[in-house]
Amino acid sequence: MQEPIVAIATPPGEGAIGVVRLSGAGCIELADTLFPALSLVRSKARRAIFGGLAAPDGELVDEVVTTVYRAPASYTGEDAVEISCHGSPYILSRIVQLCIDAGARMAQPGEFSQRAFLNGKLDLSQAEAVADLIASESAAAHRIALGQLRGGVSNEIQELRTKLINFASLIELELDFGEEDVEFADRDDLRELVEKIRHRIEALTTSFRLGNTIKLGVTTVIAGRPNAGKSTLLNALLNEERAIVSDIPGTTRDTIEETINIDGVTFRLVDTAGIREATDQIEAIGVERALERVASSHVLVYVFDVIETDPVTLASDLDRLYREDMELVVVANKMDLNPYTKYEHYFGESYGGKFAVPEDRFIPMVARDKSNLAYLQETLLNAATGGVGRLDQQQVILSNARHYDVLSRADQALERVLSGLGSGISQDFIAMDIRQALRELGEITGEITTDDLLGNIFSNFCIGK
Repeated sequence: MQEPIVAIATPPGEGAIGVVRLSGAGCIELADTLFPALSLVRSKARRAIFGGLAAPDGELVDEVVTTVYRAPASYTGEDAVEISCHGSPYILSRIVQLCIDAGARMAQPGEFSQRAFLNGKLDLSQAEAVADLIASESAAAHRIALGQLRGGVSNEIQELRTKLINFASLIELELDFGEEDVEFADRDDLRELVEKIRHRIEALTTSFRLGNTIKLGVTTVIAGRPNAGKSTLLNALLNEERAIVSDIPGTTRDTIEETINIDGVTFRLVDTAGIREATDQIEAIGVERALERVASSHVLVYVFDVIETDPVTLASDLDRLYREDMELVVVANKMDLNPYTKYEHYFGESYGGKFAVPEDRFIPMVARDKSNLAYLQETLLNAATGGVGRLDQQQVILSNARHYDVLSRADQALERVLSGLGSGISQDFIAMDIRQALRELGEITGEITTDDLLGNIFSNFCIGK
């Protein structure tokens, strides 16, 4: 993990600028051999140098800008070199090959970030945030990843772990004096601390659904009966004529998918075929696909025609489509044809459906005219973020599935600690469960880790990062 490595750090394809990155022992001397008119070895750190990069036979490859970083003041904590050249795929690959010929090896996926972790420049959760930051497709996903990169999750976990370590040391001390039958750790204080830590873990794990949804994008399915205005609503949200709209029922036969951004959150909109008894085989396939997409959605936007749909039909459709683990928004469309339609007409005391629909999730609209569109967008944002709306950059939100899994296991260990304190079991078992909780919390930041875990995490990074 100290030998010099090299990789292209910019995306594939042509561009104005491309970057080749080197890191590791001897990489500055290695890169120096490619610059006959310059001395990178004697250059100052973190200063850009312009000059010609040439092959050993003297052939000029490109005129580049090179920056030298000296350990430990670099991303990886090692000596490093970054070569900014013209973004020709040929030039980039030629420079990489010249570096390999000079003694470097091709970097593995995520190896630069892995070295940064191993050299103490980042903890493991911050290293994972690097990949999330690169992959972020919305302002909200960017805010979550940036907060994690700046130590939001790490600081939370470290604080919890430090408090638990203090009590763990006292419990371990008691084991050393087992024959003396003494207590150094106050059991009431320990119980109170464990309950506080579990409460904080619960808040973090609860935030995972929001964080993971924002990270991946909010799958939002628009469903309803034929001619309810689903495609019109999709076009209104996209502000373009993306879907074909006609008065003929069953115009949409397959799903139509597009993305929009609402206040920094990406929504993956899916327009579906009308839900009804199909009149032909093609429509039947469309309806089947619609039901499949509804089943996998995070937000369901049910659209109904206020003229054609009665309360019984609406309740029947919602019972068929809605699940308790999804968010529901009901759009009462074509209000211009019946402007006196109210929430109570469909969801009053006589409502016979299984699922209650809050009044603030009932949106009267004329999708064709985009009336009430801003209110629908605000409702979708609140539905996706659990009522949070615009995310605060200071919020600590969990978006990493590994962190969620580890925290869940830590919580189970702490639950056993509380159970043991309540039943008066031996302090040996209490100490064992506390150690288990500490190990789990340490896995998040990388204080406790394995080669398999590191390999699994960093193999998902792009090469060059």
